[in-house]
Amino acid sequence: MFSKTPTGRASKGSVSIINSHERLQLRFRYQSKRYYISTGLADTPANRKLAELKASEIEKDILCERLDLTLEKYQPQSVLSTITPITPIRKSQPQLDELWNKYSEFKKPQVSPSTYAKDFSKHRNHIAKLPTRSLDEASAIRDHLLSNLTPDAAKRCLTQLKACCNWAMEEGLIDTNPFAAMKIKVPKGTLEEQDINPFSKEERNLIIRTFASDRHYRHYTNYVRFLFFTGCRPSEAVGLKWKHVTNSVIQFRETVVVSENGLVMKAVDGRGYVRNG
Repeated sequence: MFSKTPTGRASKGSVSIINSHERLQLRFRYQSKRYYISTGLADTPANRKLAELKASEIEKDILCERLDLTLEKYQPQSVLSTITPITPIRKSQPQLDELWNKYSEFKKPQVSPSTYAKDFSKHRNHIAKLPTRSLDEASAIRDHLLSNLTPDAAKRCLTQLKACCNWAMEEGLIDTNPFAAMKIKVPKGTLEEQDINPFSKEERNLIIRTFASDRHYRHYTNYVRFLFFTGCRPSEAVGLKWKHVTNSVIQFRETVVVSENGLVMKAVDGRGYVRNG
């Protein structure tokens, strides 16, 4: 047993005992294949004797051409591996829409009703239109966003998909985030902030006069004038109450927003606008 040729290599039919990660392992060749049998035994003198007995049994079966190719005879509680790579069985991954639904429910108590109703629904609609929802085809998902949305909208959606998959990793739902290294560059001049083009003073006055002179929409004149001169949002103006108005300051304490159940009143941090006399 364990005889070697003049080159130092194990002779044909011999079984070697090696230490692999502090555990004994049997190694041998048969029919041009190399086999490893992990015994699970620690490398101690007593365990080496047990490994030698098993190695001797394998050698005899090789010489007598009765080797059990299933190896069940030699390693009832061991795992066989050959030098041929074995593709591990991957656990099935959830689809992107499934992850987004779970992520949305997680974020729902943490965001405003309007953000959830508008932004989360918008991205859910984008996901529904994807040609694939498999995380293995993340590149195809990114390309679809670029082909069907503006660069800014595609970037925003990809950012949300990254956040969703980061959360899924933390929850143990997936192993890796396929969108983590992906980026979408938005050309200069296309960002929403750069697209803002406010009305001039003359244009503002013309709009107010036009409302005032129109017989169908003149009742909106004071509302339009209020929006212009305070700079508030329509949702803040609609939620305004008399108790938040004084002689010099208007405080916007509540706002009317869109939710899953329609329009709802939402409390916000007060913002005061000083009214010039």
